[in-house]
Amino acid sequence: MTQKSKIWLSSPHMGGNEQNYINEAFAENWIAPLGPNVNAFEAQLEDYLSPKSYIATLSSGTAALHLALVQLGVTYGDEVLCQSFTFSASANPIIYQGAKPIFIDSEEQTWNMCPHHLEQAIKHRLEHYKKPKAIIAVHLYGMPYQIEKIHAIAKAYDIPVIEDAAEALGSSYKAQSCGTFGEFAALSFNGNKIITTSGGGALVCKTLESKLETVKYATQSRDDAPHYQHSQLGFNYRMSNICAGIGRGQMEVLDHHIALRRQMHEFYKALFKNVDGIEIFEEPNSNYVSNHWLSAITVDPQITGFTREELRLKLLEDHIESRPLWKPMHLQPYFKEALFFGNSVAETLFDQGLCLPSGSNLSDNDRERISNQIESFLK
Repeated sequence: MTQKSKIWLSSPHMGGNEQNYINEAFAENWIAPLGPNVNAFEAQLEDYLSPKSYIATLSSGTAALHLALVQLGVTYGDEVLCQSFTFSASANPIIYQGAKPIFIDSEEQTWNMCPHHLEQAIKHRLEHYKKPKAIIAVHLYGMPYQIEKIHAIAKAYDIPVIEDAAEALGSSYKAQSCGTFGEFAALSFNGNKIITTSGGGALVCKTLESKLETVKYATQSRDDAPHYQHSQLGFNYRMSNICAGIGRGQMEVLDHHIALRRQMHEFYKALFKNVDGIEIFEEPNSNYVSNHWLSAITVDPQITGFTREELRLKLLEDHIESRPLWKPMHLQPYFKEALFFGNSVAETLFDQGLCLPSGSNLSDNDRERISNQIESFLK
């Protein structure tokens, strides 16, 4: 018996034109971390975001967060406030700079940084004569965080916000693009994102000067001289012209892929509509527009009579990938000594939450398999 093909959580989805831009790079011998594709991809991203920002494409979203911290002057011994309920790439760059992360719990509406606990943490650190140097707020799974509340607190205490918009290209709050609210923002083009360049990311900057500074840092901080001279510590973080060629083709299908992801969200809403104890993760109100990079649910075992892990294993029997939500950073062994402000929202979400197959390339047959397996389990 032939084994069924695997249904992935979120796999790359090519539009068809990517290869043409790659071929151009080979034909013109632009096999380098600069070139026409890099310039064009950055211009496409700048045109896509509203209001217009300045984009420096890099080797990863993690590199983007790192260079944001560098440019905000975060250094050894500083403290950075960071959402706990996220992927480790949100927090790791803080460590790269020798700084300390302070983790903040989530709130239940958007699953993102809780404004109350954020302010609690700031007041606590000020009482200990330690003003945090920056705030890293995440748009988790493409859902905008409570932007007005978070930024009002940040402004009141004069602390810059870095948006981790790695999962949120195409999401918006009150018609403004995620990635344009903070002092800086990071985008990711990893293989599982809305669009991919295989690997890669970008730093969203407020000014052209910040973009040029980012590019300098990302190319080993080489000074403007005929010889190799370096007055600052630099990094090898620039995106290659090959990867940027993939990005150019992906930008041509971005809105279509977002629409397909949002259709997957509607598919799960219909599937679980009459199932008590299962909640679909969705926008709190019409001000929020999520790209629904990943569709997610929570399973309350006290009501359903089963756990999210039992559902996950049932899907796996038919080679359907699903995954628990992010394990909070303050529960990770590496960060066990870090300060945490909050209750148990992030912990509960981790215990009860499940991400479901969400790719823009899922077929009707894939959806039928998912539906059949879930309905079989529920019966």
